[in-house]
Amino acid sequence: MKIVPLAFDSLGVRSTATYVETDVKILIDPGVSLGSLRYGLPPSVKEIERLKELSEIVEEYAEKAFMLTISHYHYDHYFPQANFYKDKFLLLKNPKENINLSQKRRASEFFDWIKDSPERKEFADGRNFKFKKTKINFSPPVFHGEDRSKLGYVVMCSISFQRKKLIHATDVQGPQLDFTTNWIIDENPDVLILSGFPTLFLGYRASKVGMEQSNKNLLKILTQTKVNTIILDHHLVRDKNYKDKIKPVLKEAEKLSKKVLTAAEFLGKVPEFLEARRKEIYAKI
Repeated sequence: MKIVPLAFDSLGVRSTATYVETDVKILIDPGVSLGSLRYGLPPSVKEIERLKELSEIVEEYAEKAFMLTISHYHYDHYFPQANFYKDKFLLLKNPKENINLSQKRRASEFFDWIKDSPERKEFADGRNFKFKKTKINFSPPVFHGEDRSKLGYVVMCSISFQRKKLIHATDVQGPQLDFTTNWIIDENPDVLILSGFPTLFLGYRASKVGMEQSNKNLLKILTQTKVNTIILDHHLVRDKNYKDKIKPVLKEAEKLSKKVLTAAEFLGKVPEFLEARRKEIYAKI
């Protein structure tokens, strides 16, 4: 199984776009965006350049992929208007059930755009698929972070091939919830791609209790599954001091000789947290 993170927050943009190649070619969450404001500042020139660069890479991989999956309808997880959906097999979050109003509206606009251009479309929530020797399981809809999140629902994706398993669990923000955690544990992955807890918002949009629950659930995943690598990225790394907030997790991973790292580090690159560093980037202009 070949796993290639294409665009992530540790690579300088908001995204979790990931290419997976088994005996089929799959692109998960083909979207890239930027935070409109951070510290009261718009994206820097460097972020805009990185957006263009990584958008082109995602589009390139989308063209060669057989299958595209979309976990939910936030713009950092799909391009609302792109030509690469034509003749593809789409596995999609259900646009009408377990969905909040803003995502429902965006999904409707997206379906108006793609019309009948994909070869096939399937709503994936809670369903299992098999293509050649590759199995793809989708979770039931889970909350976008905390219980009853106003941001709606997402679906996690599990891909199995030749005794190896990857789970792509974007925007579960932690995971904070037992149901989400238990689904990951039951799937028992070798590699887990996970959107971490949004520690940036501690004290006003995120609670210390939520962060502690996230760490507790991460420890359960480390100790109760065969996972050897957790790519922990996206919301978490918008906090420059994120490592201080997940010390128990990093300590346990080291003890177990397991890896907890960013997408950039998984690729052997130095992370570039451009959004988190926006203030200092502007200060150098």
